[in-house]
Amino acid sequence: MKILYLEDDINLSQTLKEFLSDEGFDVTCVYDGEDALQEVYSSNFDILLLDVNVPHINGFELLKELRETKTNTPAIFITSLNGIDDLSRGFLSGADDYIKKPFELKELLLRINALLKRVYKTQESIMQITQNIEFNIHSDELKKDDKIITLKHKESLLLKLLLKHKNECVSFDDIYQNVWSFDEEHSYMSLRTYIKELRKYLGKERILSIKKLGYKLV
Repeated sequence: MKILYLEDDINLSQTLKEFLSDEGFDVTCVYDGEDALQEVYSSNFDILLLDVNVPHINGFELLKELRETKTNTPAIFITSLNGIDDLSRGFLSGADDYIKKPFELKELLLRINALLKRVYKTQESIMQITQNIEFNIHSDELKKDDKIITLKHKESLLLKLLLKHKNECVSFDDIYQNVWSFDEEHSYMSLRTYIKELRKYLGKERILSIKKLGYKLV
């Protein structure tokens, strides 16, 4: 799961990032509202953690703008603002939860997991790719006939991205942004290896190479 964390306190930002990374989350940290806005529009995130009093665009206005542009990524405010008016404004701007500083890291983790469970439990976990191939998006397992194939992490991320945009060309840039973490070095050769593995499972004709642009799942 990918998290965007907006917080201008660098020490707190790094502490929380290390904690959530240890729990298996991919965390992108930003320190002002404008950078947060750009990240949300350029990458896909599963949850937003937002401080309020940050430079350029405060957290309330940021989330309000995102909701007005139909960005429905689940969001939790993490802030020292603890008045009832602040709480009300946070939820009216589109927040799913609100946690007051100071807080226990474990409490935040519980809230994140509870929110993700609420949001994603209604989504279909099984995606039918062909008549004899299905993909469990939660367990990262392909079932081909009666054989279970557990995909590697990046293979699974790549397949989810291609399925999300089936019959569309997914650009190399979009693939690199969504399959590799920001601190990882991507490579075209590695991508070709993941594509080769997916083609082996799904059939070569299912994933088309669009010259100099990207790949398409058909």
